[in-house]
Amino acid sequence: MLLLSGHATANFRYNGTMAVRLIALDIDGTLLDSRWQVSDANRTAIAEAARRGIEVALVTGRRYDFAMPVARQLHAPLTPLPLTMIVNNGALIRSNDGRTHLRHLLTQRVAEQLLHLTKPWREGAAVIFDRPLENQLMLERLDPDDSLRYAYYSRNKEFIGLANPLETCLTEDPIQVMLSGKVAPMREAERALRGAPFAEKYALAVTMYETRDFAMIDVLNPVCSKGASLAEWVTLRGFAREEVMAIGDNHNDLEMLTFAGIPVVMGNSVPELKTYGWHETGTNDENGVARAIEQFALREATSCT
Repeated sequence: MLLLSGHATANFRYNGTMAVRLIALDIDGTLLDSRWQVSDANRTAIAEAARRGIEVALVTGRRYDFAMPVARQLHAPLTPLPLTMIVNNGALIRSNDGRTHLRHLLTQRVAEQLLHLTKPWREGAAVIFDRPLENQLMLERLDPDDSLRYAYYSRNKEFIGLANPLETCLTEDPIQVMLSGKVAPMREAERALRGAPFAEKYALAVTMYETRDFAMIDVLNPVCSKGASLAEWVTLRGFAREEVMAIGDNHNDLEMLTFAGIPVVMGNSVPELKTYGWHETGTNDENGVARAIEQFALREATSCT
């Protein structure tokens, strides 16, 4: 028997009335193991959920094109799995067949203000656009000696463009401004962003990897977060929040987990997420996603409200 540790808080009680209709999955640190692969157990559980008519949504900070290779790992031979892709921390909702359903952009003016405010952290700055292929991710420069980011950039060169200064790329509204770097300077950048006089004009999605000393800050349209966009999508689909299970591991998953009727945190999650009394599954190297899906979706266990 598969067991998950953790108990529901006072805000979550078992009602025994609703089955899971949508599973919202974070990618990095959740669906993917430490080798950046989808395990056979996770793939099998997700395929079975889809076979039973449960919608599966990948909810991630990744861009659509960088999330799609993960989506393809979920496909059975000759059988593409229909997936909802809630990407860019909620700024864009698109099917894995390329159809766009929702999009919330950051205004050019706010993006210009953000680039000015965050100039001390310009080395790790990028501006992301919703474009077909080229110039989706705009940088001031691409440095092969950048040990923190170059490996990622080198895998995505077809999507990258250069603009120096970076402000000159703002010829249209972007999806987001992104900062990345070591944890300490990113915490400084986060404080500056949260304390800015125009902070109500944007939202922040912060992802911290303390063990790797790496952090990312996505600056988005103020209506955006994984949780807000998941809620918007669930409403459009006609589901109730009690019919949603969400699984995550990092700070940017907090609102998604708070919204879901069945919130599940990974065994390898950041400590903060484990303080809410939500269900806890195994780590990403222990098929934690499969264990949670089997426990709460495939067995049609009771949901939480």
